Amino acid sequence: MESKRLYRSRNQRMICGVCGGIAEYFNIDPTIIRLAWVLFSLAGGSGILVYLIAAIIIPEDSAMY
Repeated sequence: MESKRLYRSRNQRMICGVCGGIAEYFNIDPTIIRLAWVLFSLAGGSGILVYLIAAIIIPEDSAMY
């Protein structure tokens, strides 16, 4: 069984590929993740900081497309 790993997406990227990578990991539409992230950011403002941390911590997908 192949283990799933969380990577920043190379093909579903708007800024750094964090939302696209999360969407690929959970196999859902990236737009849903992006909208949820915007709502999270507007609700308390901490979403922007969490996004920047995720962009630093989550490795980029090394698979070639």
